[in-house]
Amino acid sequence: MTEPFVDVLFDGVEAEPPVAGDELTTLVRTLERNRRVLAWKCAGLDAAAMSTQIGKSSITLGGLLRHLTRCEASTFVWKLNGGPSPTRADWESDWEWGPGSDVEQTWRDWRAAVERSRRLVAEALADGGLDRAKGQEFPGWGTPSLRRLLTDMIEEYARHTGHADLIREAIDGRVGEDAP
Repeated sequence: MTEPFVDVLFDGVEAEPPVAGDELTTLVRTLERNRRVLAWKCAGLDAAAMSTQIGKSSITLGGLLRHLTRCEASTFVWKLNGGPSPTRADWESDWEWGPGSDVEQTWRDWRAAVERSRRLVAEALADGGLDRAKGQEFPGWGTPSLRRLLTDMIEEYARHTGHADLIREAIDGRVGEDAP
């Protein structure tokens, strides 16, 4: 059973990449699938569980959600649209997850970031499609296209979903790729 907020966030959002679809549909649905799997891995836990660490790693599920909230903004607000860049202090605070951390606020922040990112991607698609490159210019590298940024976000979620797999299994044994 999925948690209600996961169902609401993805209600009407096709989150399975097509078996043989076009590039745009494949990229967007792959990102949505990765978001959904990460949400399922982190869902239904209290602050204590969200602070669980395994081995020598300081990564927690709560920290992963905070980090991916920041990644959504960094990728689609800053890199795609040239908005304000996150500071080093912003990135360093991502992983902090203590007993007083607010689980519900963390989820609200992540959901808002995902919804904003969806809107910004839709706007970029209407303003040049996957080739649109009008955001942040990086000296010696250039301005990334929407195609590159979608690929970067897929990679970011995939890497951190691997972390979430290990942590969630250590918490309560939840394993698998998809919510039942």
